[in-house]
Order: sequence, then C-alpha cells, then structure tokens
Amino acid sequence: MEKMRLTSVRNAYGIKVKRSCASCQHKCIQKDGSRFCAVMMIAVDQRSKCKDWQMSDGLRLAGNGGGDVRDIETKEVIL
Repeated sequence: MEKMRLTSVRNAYGIKVKRSCASCQHKCIQKDGSRFCAVMMIAVDQRSKCKDWQMSDGLRLAGNGGGDVRDIETKEVIL
C-alpha cells in the first residue's frame, strides 16, 4: 500500500477525481468509521492507493446532470 503523491483522472463527464482509497469502488467503511479494502482485506486510510483502484459508481456518474437538489429536511426539490 503506497502513500505517495496522488494522481488525478477524469471521469466520462470531465470531473477530476483523485486516485486514492477515498474514491475507490472497493472501499468499505466499517461501523467505527475506519476504511477497509474489500480486495486486499486490509485496513487503509483515505490517502492510500494501490494498483487495484477502480473509480466508485458515484464518482463515475458525477457530472451527468441527472440528479436533483433537495432540501435536507423536507426533501422538496429546490432546483
């Protein structure tokens, strides 16, 4: 597991995403808030990175314009 300088990639919609465990599809967050890699089965922190990194679904779809902005309390669509 490396803790080197992070590199960035762009998703299909041009949004820049840093390659790290924080943006990885394989990241699992445990009940105590610690991060766990489902591929390597080890505890990781957000700045770690490895060769098995894969962009998470949420970040892969970011920028496509399909979402709504909602009020936190009422869930009413604002925009």
